[in-house]
Amino acid sequence: MSDRIMALAQLARVIASAPAEEPLPVRLCRAYVEVLGADGGAITLSSTTSQRLTLSTSDGVSAQIEDLQDVLGEGPGQDAYRSGQAVVTKVDGFGGRSFPVFCGLASSLTGPLTVWAIPMQPGEATLGVITVYRGTGELSYSLEDAQFLADSVGAALLDDPSAHGATPLAGWSNRARVHQATGMIVAHGGFTPEDALVILRAHAFAESTSLDRIASDVIEQRLGFTPWQTGGTTPDAPWDDGPKDHGP
Repeated sequence: MSDRIMALAQLARVIASAPAEEPLPVRLCRAYVEVLGADGGAITLSSTTSQRLTLSTSDGVSAQIEDLQDVLGEGPGQDAYRSGQAVVTKVDGFGGRSFPVFCGLASSLTGPLTVWAIPMQPGEATLGVITVYRGTGELSYSLEDAQFLADSVGAALLDDPSAHGATPLAGWSNRARVHQATGMIVAHGGFTPEDALVILRAHAFAESTSLDRIASDVIEQRLGFTPWQTGGTTPDAPWDDGPKDHGP
């Protein structure tokens, strides 16, 4: 218990020392990473649903890890959210037994590292997941203490209006674009919402880019998914609803 009190006090000090104008999720993420002695980390909400939202990433590697999980629909964060238990994964290029595609691609992007995915459970339900990584070595605290801190971060997020959209955050904007793109594919391509999201992920994977980037391409009509592109009839333009009468 003394370790937990010490860790929580350290977390509070780091949060308090951060610029007050920074959104709370950003400060919480940075503080969690620092207290655990990790190299980087990210906070996501609803990690295995279409509502999955990355609130904050501390660095480029963490952003890559989250983008990859978003595109693939697999990874330690997804598993931690689903199971409600911490998941530790070695990314070493050999392919993890549980997440072979994620581990293989993550290794090529980031090099060898260890990923810890800790579910945030301030109440009975899992709110989201904090994912941290290290290139070498272990975390500064035990997995049990890391879980305690993750639950504390989750409790703080429940009371933070910015985590629920009252304050504009980049993560909410990104997820809104994914929803808008999904809706466009459903409306113009005749797909179900679930299939539309799968299509977005498939294109992001094929082009080695983020889900948000593909969603932006769809919204700005640089990329379309209409029946003619999947074997149906060919309309005049990718987002046309059908043939138009252009006069004599």
